[in-house]
Amino acid sequence: MSNSLPDMQQILAQAQDMQNQMEAAQQEILATEIVGQAGNGLVKITMTGGGQVKEVAIDPSVVDPEDIETLQDLIAGAFTDGHVRIGTLVEEKMGPLSQGLGGDIGSLFG
Repeated sequence: MSNSLPDMQQILAQAQDMQNQMEAAQQEILATEIVGQAGNGLVKITMTGGGQVKEVAIDPSVVDPEDIETLQDLIAGAFTDGHVRIGTLVEEKMGPLSQGLGGDIGSLFG
């Protein structure tokens, strides 16, 4: 009589290994700093992979008291760019791991 069932210990070991890899990838993402930019680098926002803003740098040339709206748009653009870069980082680090789960990686950080 042949045993065609998968070895349960092997399955559990693979699941534990995948969990360890995912945790390591999450920690790497959270520790990574991303720089979002707008206006060809006139406004830069440095943030962690988890989305926490660490620094905002604004070139003095874009500070015009008569045109606050442009500065606001640049800040929003840099923030959006940073979040897009975080999404790319998450996909690079977690994408291959999530394929094994067949799932949505966004839920890991939401």
